[in-house]
Amino acid sequence: MPRVDFYRLTRDPVERVLPALASRVLGNGDRLLVVAGPAMQRQAIDEALWTLQPASFLPHGAAGSPDEAIEPILIAGTLAAPAPNGATHLALADGEWRDEALGFGRTFLLFDNSRIDDARAIWRSLAAKDEVDNRFWKQDESGRWSEGP
Repeated sequence: MPRVDFYRLTRDPVERVLPALASRVLGNGDRLLVVAGPAMQRQAIDEALWTLQPASFLPHGAAGSPDEAIEPILIAGTLAAPAPNGATHLALADGEWRDEALGFGRTFLLFDNSRIDDARAIWRSLAAKDEVDNRFWKQDESGRWSEGP
Protein backbone atom coordinates (compact mmCIF):
# COMPACT_ATOMS: atom_id res chain seq x y z
CA MET A 1 0.00 0.00 0.00
CA PRO A 2 1.54 3.33 -0.98
CA ARG A 3 1.97 5.89 1.75
CA VAL A 4 1.76 9.64 1.15
CA ASP A 5 3.17 11.99 3.78
CA PHE A 6 1.96 15.58 3.51
CA TYR A 7 4.48 18.07 4.91
CA ARG A 8 3.13 21.60 5.33
CA LEU A 9 6.11 23.94 5.35
CA THR A 10 5.13 26.80 7.64
CA ARG A 11 8.51 27.58 9.17
CA ASP A 12 11.37 26.17 7.08
CA PRO A 13 11.73 26.07 3.29
CA VAL A 14 11.98 22.79 1.42
CA GLU A 15 15.77 23.16 1.16
CA ARG A 16 16.03 22.89 4.96
CA VAL A 17 13.45 20.11 5.41
CA LEU A 18 14.44 17.80 2.57
CA PRO A 19 17.97 16.94 3.79
CA ALA A 20 16.57 15.59 7.07
CA LEU A 21 14.02 13.45 5.23
CA ALA A 22 16.66 12.25 2.77
CA SER A 23 19.01 11.35 5.61
CA ARG A 24 16.34 9.15 7.21
CA VAL A 25 15.53 7.48 3.88
CA LEU A 26 19.21 6.66 3.28
CA GLY A 27 19.62 5.57 6.90
CA ASN A 28 16.93 2.96 6.31
CA GLY A 29 18.82 1.64 3.28
CA ASP A 30 16.37 3.08 0.75
CA ARG A 31 16.84 5.36 -2.27
CA LEU A 32 15.09 8.66 -2.95
CA LEU A 33 13.94 10.45 -6.08
CA VAL A 34 13.45 14.19 -5.57
CA VAL A 35 11.26 15.97 -8.12
CA ALA A 36 11.14 19.74 -8.47
CA GLY A 37 10.02 21.43 -11.67
CA PRO A 38 11.84 24.77 -11.31
CA ALA A 39 15.57 24.57 -12.14
CA MET A 40 16.39 27.13 -9.44
CA GLN A 41 14.71 24.96 -6.82
CA ARG A 42 16.63 21.88 -7.99
CA GLN A 43 19.87 23.85 -7.68
CA ALA A 44 18.96 25.02 -4.17
CA ILE A 45 18.18 21.41 -3.15
CA ASP A 46 21.49 20.25 -4.64
CA GLU A 47 23.38 22.88 -2.62
CA ALA A 48 21.48 22.02 0.56
CA LEU A 49 22.34 18.33 0.23
CA TRP A 50 26.01 19.33 -0.02
CA THR A 51 26.19 21.96 2.69
CA LEU A 52 23.27 21.99 5.11
CA GLN A 53 24.83 19.45 7.44
CA PRO A 54 28.59 19.60 6.82
CA ALA A 55 29.29 16.54 8.97
CA SER A 56 26.88 14.38 7.00
CA PHE A 57 27.12 14.94 3.24
CA LEU A 58 24.23 13.24 1.43
CA PRO A 59 25.39 11.55 -1.79
CA HIS A 60 23.24 12.62 -4.70
CA GLY A 61 23.20 13.47 -8.39
CA ALA A 62 21.08 14.89 -11.17
CA ALA A 63 18.75 12.94 -13.43
CA GLY A 64 20.20 12.55 -16.88
CA SER A 65 23.77 12.25 -15.63
CA PRO A 66 25.81 9.18 -16.60
CA ASP A 67 25.74 7.94 -12.98
CA GLU A 68 22.02 8.43 -12.32
CA ALA A 69 21.41 4.70 -11.82
CA ILE A 70 23.83 4.49 -8.88
CA GLU A 71 22.85 7.70 -7.07
CA PRO A 72 21.16 7.07 -3.69
CA ILE A 73 19.39 10.44 -4.08
CA LEU A 74 18.47 11.60 -7.56
CA ILE A 75 17.18 15.11 -8.29
CA ALA A 76 14.90 15.43 -11.34
CA GLY A 77 12.72 18.02 -13.01
CA THR A 78 10.09 15.48 -14.04
CA LEU A 79 8.74 12.27 -12.60
CA ALA A 80 9.69 9.09 -14.40
CA ALA A 81 8.42 5.81 -13.03
CA PRO A 82 10.21 3.64 -12.33
CA ALA A 83 12.89 5.94 -10.96
CA PRO A 84 16.19 5.79 -12.86
CA ASN A 85 18.01 5.12 -9.57
CA GLY A 86 15.58 2.41 -8.43
CA ALA A 87 14.14 4.62 -5.67
CA THR A 88 11.12 3.42 -3.76
CA HIS A 89 10.75 6.78 -2.01
CA LEU A 90 9.74 10.01 -3.74
CA ALA A 91 9.87 13.62 -2.59
CA LEU A 92 7.69 16.06 -4.52
CA ALA A 93 9.69 19.10 -3.46
CA ASP A 94 7.78 21.65 -5.55
CA GLY A 95 4.45 20.83 -3.90
CA GLU A 96 2.93 19.68 -7.18
CA TRP A 97 1.10 16.35 -7.07
CA ARG A 98 1.74 13.82 -9.84
CA ASP A 99 -0.43 10.69 -10.01
CA GLU A 100 2.63 8.59 -10.88
CA ALA A 101 3.67 9.09 -7.24
CA LEU A 102 1.34 6.24 -6.27
CA GLY A 103 3.80 3.89 -7.99
CA PHE A 104 6.28 4.50 -5.14
CA GLY A 105 6.18 2.87 -1.73
CA ARG A 106 6.34 6.22 0.05
CA THR A 107 5.89 9.78 -1.19
CA PHE A 108 6.64 13.03 0.63
CA LEU A 109 4.56 15.94 -0.66
CA LEU A 110 6.24 19.11 0.59
CA PHE A 111 4.17 22.27 0.20
CA ASP A 112 3.95 25.78 1.59
CA ASN A 113 0.93 27.99 2.23
CA SER A 114 0.76 29.04 -1.41
CA ARG A 115 -0.28 25.45 -2.29
CA ILE A 116 -2.50 24.70 0.69
CA ASP A 117 -5.72 24.52 -1.34
CA ASP A 118 -4.13 22.10 -3.82
CA ALA A 119 -2.83 19.95 -0.96
CA ARG A 120 -6.26 19.79 0.65
CA ALA A 121 -7.85 18.70 -2.62
CA ILE A 122 -5.20 16.01 -3.08
CA TRP A 123 -5.70 14.85 0.50
CA ARG A 124 -9.45 14.46 -0.06
CA SER A 125 -8.88 12.60 -3.33
CA LEU A 126 -6.38 10.18 -1.80
CA ALA A 127 -8.39 9.71 1.41
CA ALA A 128 -11.21 8.32 -0.74
CA LYS A 129 -8.90 5.49 -1.85
CA ASP A 130 -8.67 2.53 0.54
CA GLU A 131 -5.33 1.51 -0.93
CA VAL A 132 -3.50 4.73 0.06
CA ASP A 133 -2.18 5.54 3.54
CA ASN A 134 -2.20 9.34 4.04
CA ARG A 135 -0.31 11.06 6.84
CA PHE A 136 -0.06 14.77 7.69
CA TRP A 137 2.93 16.39 9.36
CA LYS A 138 3.15 19.83 10.91
CA GLN A 139 6.08 21.80 12.24
CA ASP A 140 6.08 23.69 15.53
CA GLU A 141 7.88 26.96 16.30
CA SER A 142 11.04 25.11 17.38
CA GLY A 143 11.22 23.18 14.11
CA ARG A 144 10.08 19.79 15.43
CA TRP A 145 7.66 17.76 13.31
CA SER A 146 4.63 15.96 14.69
CA GLU A 147 1.92 13.95 13.03
CA GLY A 148 -1.53 15.41 13.16
CA PRO A 149 -4.12 17.63 11.54
